[in-house]
Amino acid sequence: MPILSGEELQEYLEGSPYSKSAGMRITAADAGEETLTIVMPLKPEFERQAGTGQFHGGPIAALIDTAGCFALIMLQGHGVPTVNFRTDYLRPAVNTSLTAIAKVRRVGRLVGVVDVDVFDDDTRLVAVGRGTFGSQGD
Repeated sequence: MPILSGEELQEYLEGSPYSKSAGMRITAADAGEETLTIVMPLKPEFERQAGTGQFHGGPIAALIDTAGCFALIMLQGHGVPTVNFRTDYLRPAVNTSLTAIAKVRRVGRLVGVVDVDVFDDDTRLVAVGRGTFGSQGD
């Protein structure tokens, strides 16, 4: 399997207009541990209500989906389609950036499964997710 470096992954990530405009940055990519970390800043357009500083659930879910997807891209060297994912919100994320840590649980012939934990700047767990992605590419 071709393994992509953090720099190659960041370039790939910035190929997505959504991820680029969201300001997502890959800050760690460890193929040996099968983990990937993405940071996303709070932007006004991500707020649940204007001026609250509280993240809307949509950008959090998108971060989980993206982190899971890119953890598999790191290992496989190609895009993977999302089959399904879920998000559980544990506490509000207010006036903070978010850090998603994705851990690959399984890479099979047809699908891969990735768990993602999302933390605020104070390392409080704000959301968890699990994604299933096609392993054969998009």
